[in-house]
Amino acid sequence: MAQVRSIWARLSGPVKVGLSFAFLAIALSLFGIFRNPDIPTTWRTIFVAVVIGGGTWGLIAWAIATAIVDVEEELEEASQDGSEA
Repeated sequence: MAQVRSIWARLSGPVKVGLSFAFLAIALSLFGIFRNPDIPTTWRTIFVAVVIGGGTWGLIAWAIATAIVDVEEELEEASQDGSEA
């Protein structure tokens, strides 16, 4: 358990956000598969739900979080440049 905490602590903020949303999307996708009687519960449907749901939500959340971090860093640099002049 300590090793998992160590790995989690070394990850950047945007990666943590992306993984969190990916796990949430995977959980909701699996819940939807098992809840809906019209969807056949096979390994293929579970795999597709995990890859598509987790992959897209994780990637999009990571990209948005990375963009936010980049903008915040640029704004901080701009404010420091303005105060030095």
